[in-house]
Parts: sequence; structure tokens; C-alpha cells
Amino acid sequence: MAIISQQYKHIIWDWNGTLLDDKWLCIESINSLLKDRNLPLIDEDKYQEIFTFPVKDYYARAGFDFTLEPFEVPAMQFIALYDRKKHLCFLQAQAMNVISQLHARGCRQYLLSASETGILTWMAEFHGIRKYFSKIKGLDNHYAHGKVEHGIELLSQINSEPGSVVMIGDTCHDEEVAFQMGIPCILFTGGHYPAQRLKSCSSLLIDGLSDLIQEDQD
Repeated sequence: MAIISQQYKHIIWDWNGTLLDDKWLCIESINSLLKDRNLPLIDEDKYQEIFTFPVKDYYARAGFDFTLEPFEVPAMQFIALYDRKKHLCFLQAQAMNVISQLHARGCRQYLLSASETGILTWMAEFHGIRKYFSKIKGLDNHYAHGKVEHGIELLSQINSEPGSVVMIGDTCHDEEVAFQMGIPCILFTGGHYPAQRLKSCSSLLIDGLSDLIQEDQD
């Protein structure tokens, strides 16, 4: 049977890395900031090793020194760089197909992200998927501290039995958010965390979004 079975009526999606393939832009943008500060650049392997939430901790791991400048300075510079090319990012393979099929099944879907709400809404509209989401829940700033409180608030707004809600993400933080909400989590290995790092989590792992709706072939 498909992973998203009939018991799940509400699907909470993470955005960056899960539905949106933006890892390359995140690496390019952070490297631009590192270069400006004469700090060592990072490659994809290093990025996937150090990326974490809150994002301030990730910046520190990348080499930023917040005794020399406040976190808010590179954070806003990153957003400016990301914003210039965000329209060049594509959805993950099969994302549109999976979202539309879940919608056709009658599932209600939601976006929950540590991205700022305005950017999140614009991106969903740009990629033609805004219509599939009952609610978009992002942050009111660009500092990506995390999303536990917003997740709990979203769950209260959904007002459904926890057993009918599932979260789909691509980082260990997504699992932490889901567990704080009291709902299960499914983690996609093609995003910002590599499969090896996600194996430390207890959630079910999938290598492709189509696995969510693909029926087993026996």
C-alpha cells in the first residue's frame, strides 16, 4: 500500500529541500558571504554536514564570527542573495504530481516552513501550487530560528485527530517539530540532509516523493 494511506487526511509539508529543490542556491549564497569575509568556502558535502536549526548555529559552523558582526547582518545578506535567484529553483521531482494526487484524494495540505511567510507564499504561487494548500505557515522574519511554535499553532487550527495528520520534511528538525506536535513524520533524503545523517532519526525515510503515493507491486 502507499505510504500516505487513507488514515491521513491532513498533510503538513516542509518547503525548502522537501518540495523545493533549492540546496544549490543555499550553497551558492552562503559561499558568496564566506568569500566576502575571506572564509573557506563549503561544498555540498560540507553543507549537508553542518546545516542545522536554528540557522544561526549553522552560520557559526560555517565559520561566521558573531563577535565581529551580529548574526542579523549575514542573515539579511543571505536573504538578498537568495531572493535574486529564487525563481531559478525548481520543485523536487514528482512534487507537483504527488501534491495534485493527494489533493484529488481529498487530503488537505499545508505548508510549514522556517522561511518568511511572504517569500513562502510568493514561491508557492510562482510554482502554481498555492491552490493545493489550505494554509501556509511561515515565520514573520528572515532569521529561521525554527518552527515548533508555528507547527503547534497550525495543528490547533487544523483541529483534527493527531492520527490523521502527518508531516513530511527533509531534516532532523522536521522530525523534532512533528514530535512536538505529537504527529508522525516522514523524511525525504533528497533535500538538505543526506540519507546518512537522517538515519539518526527514527522517522520513516523515503528516497523519492513518489514513494508517498506509489502502491507496492506484489
